[in-house]
Amino acid sequence: MQVTRIEGKQISISDSLKANTEIETFIKPYRDHVNQDLDSVISFSKETYSKKDGELNTAIGNLFADAIFEQCNPIFNNMTNNDIDIVLINHGGIRSIISKGNITRRTAFKLMPFENSVVVASLNGHAVNELVSYLSKAKRAHPIHGLKIALDNDYNLIEATINNQPIDTTKTYYVATNDYLYNGGDHMDFFKASDTMYNLNYKIRNVLLDYFKKTDTIQPEIDDRFIKANNIK
Repeated sequence: MQVTRIEGKQISISDSLKANTEIETFIKPYRDHVNQDLDSVISFSKETYSKKDGELNTAIGNLFADAIFEQCNPIFNNMTNNDIDIVLINHGGIRSIISKGNITRRTAFKLMPFENSVVVASLNGHAVNELVSYLSKAKRAHPIHGLKIALDNDYNLIEATINNQPIDTTKTYYVATNDYLYNGGDHMDFFKASDTMYNLNYKIRNVLLDYFKKTDTIQPEIDDRFIKANNIK
């Protein structure tokens, strides 16, 4: 026996399709429980924050990076006796705004719907310089912490520091990122230079949830961590 013909047709899913009452009755208690959990208030936002609010750094991006450092550095330090030097997350990884008013668990799921986890890569100073070069050329507000970059009006590098110190090419730096970027996502190929990776087993969504729970009111700001400036004092 051989298949000689396959036929099919497209069925559009719209409100013209009637719900199955038996299935709806079965699902409803679970849906109600999940919605109640997602709608529980865990923090408050003073303003509405979007990743479109700034050219090279944004308040919401700064919150992302700062929250990762605050939540993950104690874990990494306990694991290795070292501290995280830099946090780098991709601009595209922020998938929603934070609206003014109550922050719920649903907010965190909208911000980070993916299952990405925090990893820490060891990078030598040369690779960190490549990281800085990548950010300078990207001209995009990729969230960073610990690293400060100043560009001129033509986006040429003026200065880059880590914890207010010049980048030392003989030193090893520890860069917290997500597993997607570590594996080459967004063409961040400088992570290929890493000879050691530490998986913190901590999803970024859970980082945000834990940060919001312990922070009564959030009020992040656009600052000077990544700017265009002709003069550095």
